[in-house]
Amino acid sequence: MNTKGFIFDLDGVIVDTAKYHYLAWKALAKSIGIDFTVHQNEQLKGISRESSLNKILEWGNKTLPKDKFMELMKEKNDQYLSYISKMDENEILPGVTQILDYISKQKHPIALGSASKNSKIILKKVNLINRFNAIIDGNNVTKAKPDPEVFLKAANAISIPANQCVVFEDSVAGIQAANIANMISIGIGNATILNEADFVFKDFTEIHQDFLENLIKTKKEELKKV
Repeated sequence: MNTKGFIFDLDGVIVDTAKYHYLAWKALAKSIGIDFTVHQNEQLKGISRESSLNKILEWGNKTLPKDKFMELMKEKNDQYLSYISKMDENEILPGVTQILDYISKQKHPIALGSASKNSKIILKKVNLINRFNAIIDGNNVTKAKPDPEVFLKAANAISIPANQCVVFEDSVAGIQAANIANMISIGIGNATILNEADFVFKDFTEIHQDFLENLIKTKKEELKKV
């Protein structure tokens, strides 16, 4: 059997924590006199907390001393953690569990590849942590997407070559990282925004078994020809 590795991003793919990031970043931005919009929040998807705060400061044309910067990052994370502490299985996005079930039954390894440093907390809250053979997140990497580090480490952790891995992502930076790593990139979300992906689906309910079967048996370089 042609064994594939399946790598999932977390925020916006398995659960929708973007709304909690938005509320926490908006409160932080307001505290330092910066307006923060939903559109700007979209641009923070898939990147680290430090990079996100740097972007917000850039948008507001502000600079902060290092100690204040670190203090605000902690405040944002504490606020975010207060939101995710109330999460449960109802937060899992439509179709995710069924896709995980199918991949597991076919004996293909599953990894998480996320910028989030809170991924294990979230996966425990939604009762999915045991579904993953490996978890690579913001605690294991130093380079943010579109650098492929997180996905390459995830592939290594499940002992699958990069070109035999499939990545599910909802961000442009994540799709670019998967493509740079020579992995099959599947966008979850808006096809116009995620146009660099090999395939795009609105959500997991649109991904059918025959597509997954074809994905498993076909090499990346032949996939578009089938």
